[in-house]
Amino acid sequence: MDVTKTLHWNDTDVEVHKIVVGPVANNVFVIRCRHTGEAVLLDAANEHERLLELATQLGVRTILETHGHWDHIQAIPAVRDAGFEVGVTAADAHMLPSYDYILDDDTMIEFGNLRLHTVTTPGHTPGSICFKLVDKPLLFTGDTLFPGGPGNTGYEGGDFNAIIASIDARLFTYTPDTIVLPGHGDNTTIGSERPHLQEWVDRGW
Repeated sequence: MDVTKTLHWNDTDVEVHKIVVGPVANNVFVIRCRHTGEAVLLDAANEHERLLELATQLGVRTILETHGHWDHIQAIPAVRDAGFEVGVTAADAHMLPSYDYILDDDTMIEFGNLRLHTVTTPGHTPGSICFKLVDKPLLFTGDTLFPGGPGNTGYEGGDFNAIIASIDARLFTYTPDTIVLPGHGDNTTIGSERPHLQEWVDRGW
């Protein structure tokens, strides 16, 4: 795999690589410290051969799941068999085929010189979690926040009022220039989405 073609965002400290996999076009992100070469992968969604190739080339140390829906977890058995550990929140852990450790709210995941701040955002699932890269304008939102609104809450365990509360209280506290990198589709920013919160509440989705 040519990792120069997967590079999605970078500065002097960090590289973010992105590939799109599976039947519903899941975004898989690798966040890599440019100083040490250590990295994490978000969502072992599908196409495990590609994910393992990417993880091996980019120095991935662990895999973090944004939530437990089927389309975000298909590659977990293969990546765990290859020796990668998988973390997920306690509330969504039962949805996974297997996992290694639990992700808690408001903690730091350190790799190289980088730190990811965990932000639990229930609503799309009870255990949905987002990751903010400390000191960088990057927020990885899984299926909690997309361009144009919140993730679907019509599935089992979904809660529209909870996802609105999560977005308002946990995500819209970040600066307007914060880049939102969701679990499907294109990037957006907090500043682009925040003015539309009441519209989402009024339409009910």
